[in-house]
Amino acid sequence: MSRPGHPERRARPRRDDHPLAVWLLHRAQVLVASLGRLSRTPVASLMTVAAIGIALALPTGLYLVVSNLERLSGDWNGQPSLSLFLRTEVSDVRARGLAGRLRQDAGIAATRFLSRATALQELEQRAGLGDIQATLGENPLPDVILVRPTAVAATPTGMAGLARRLEALPEVAQVRLDLDWVRRFQGIMALAHQGTLIVGTLLALTVLIVVGNTIRLDIENRREEIMVSKMIGATDGFVRRPFLYSGLWYGLGGALLAWLLLALAIAALNVPVRRLAGLYLSDFSLQGLTPEAALAVLGLGILLGLAGSWLAVGRHLGAIEP
Repeated sequence: MSRPGHPERRARPRRDDHPLAVWLLHRAQVLVASLGRLSRTPVASLMTVAAIGIALALPTGLYLVVSNLERLSGDWNGQPSLSLFLRTEVSDVRARGLAGRLRQDAGIAATRFLSRATALQELEQRAGLGDIQATLGENPLPDVILVRPTAVAATPTGMAGLARRLEALPEVAQVRLDLDWVRRFQGIMALAHQGTLIVGTLLALTVLIVVGNTIRLDIENRREEIMVSKMIGATDGFVRRPFLYSGLWYGLGGALLAWLLLALAIAALNVPVRRLAGLYLSDFSLQGLTPEAALAVLGLGILLGLAGSWLAVGRHLGAIEP
């Protein structure tokens, strides 16, 4: 392994080697050497990687919780919708035609026509009542069209505007819209996103502190080696590079551990979640990290590892002079 105190052990480039190839070869050697140095202290290295992995897994897990809740609201009845109660004189054919025309609206994602007979049957089943029509003498329920807006229109302002347009239709007697529920749900999601951002920021600072303190201890342990390297002419960049690469390995290892912890958590929770969803006649299941999100976690781990080591090196390495 290449050591700062023994620069003569580096592979000597041939005269015909391209400068870029020499540059890449030297940095690859130092990168591998820094990994070998970490492997000689496995307990301390694994403890640092574990601390970074847990710190990265917590905000990423919160992000997954929020994203799965948003999916759940779309798969089940949490999706905001409007109920159009039609006039009693509107025929069944005319009502079905209206439901088909509404699907062409730019602000409407889907519609569902619920006839008077079907609505009465569902009410009897859910409420556990007997033959309501026989008791009352007639079906008291109107035909209903359930309207689900698009994601762009599913805001309090968009829903209110869509409700006004639909209420102006001659076939519609009343439009029912629960704007309070929409506002509550969007407020909860905004709070969850903000909380995830705050927790993620705090834990990112924790990663910087963990990596910085680890690199600081490594610098102190190698103080004499660093002094010897500087005495024989090693540049600051040459001395600094192994510590930066150590921070890179810490960050990469922590990000991989965070991904593994989240994958195990999703796999363990998916069994009871699927069982619970099945009771509601749904095929909902938890979704893990997408490839883009996984790459983002890896990149963030490497960036935090490099940043933490850079801060430690910049503060403590300059104070060591022969």
